[in-house]
Amino acid sequence: MPRGSKLRPTSEKVKEALFNILGEKISGASFLELFAGSGNIGIEAVSRGAQTVILVDNNPRCIKTIEATLRRIGAYAELLAFNAERAVKMLHQKKRKFDFVFLDPPYYEDKLKNCLIKICHYDILKPHSLVIAEHNKRQASPDLFPKLKLLFAKKYGDTILSFYQKRVEK
Repeated sequence: MPRGSKLRPTSEKVKEALFNILGEKISGASFLELFAGSGNIGIEAVSRGAQTVILVDNNPRCIKTIEATLRRIGAYAELLAFNAERAVKMLHQKKRKFDFVFLDPPYYEDKLKNCLIKICHYDILKPHSLVIAEHNKRQASPDLFPKLKLLFAKKYGDTILSFYQKRVEK
């Protein structure tokens, strides 16, 4: 973590639970982490065999810390120093699509809902993609998105992981 940062990295318990749920599906997949912070989720995806991993954070100190971690462990992931909503739009323009999108925006802000709206608006999801949102238990799992269906939510202490799937168009 960058020194002096107020980041709240995903706990080891939540990270382990997430990857137990995703299981073998992560191997060979494309994975996008928005609001990457320390990058620990995206880096875990790399270590579990994800083929493409992109980490997005608008804090240059976070990007430098992630770069250093990737260098230290000899792994590769693309890094984008943008805010999450701008990154989603840019990835759409470049026709990039993902099997998994993980986002962990700052708690108690509208960033979670706004970013889910952007993900619905800009088609960056493959058919049957999963979007996983980490948020505080006091914050309801946003629902009623035109292109995302809330599948389930799992609680881990004060943290909830909400799992959404791309709606299949008929």
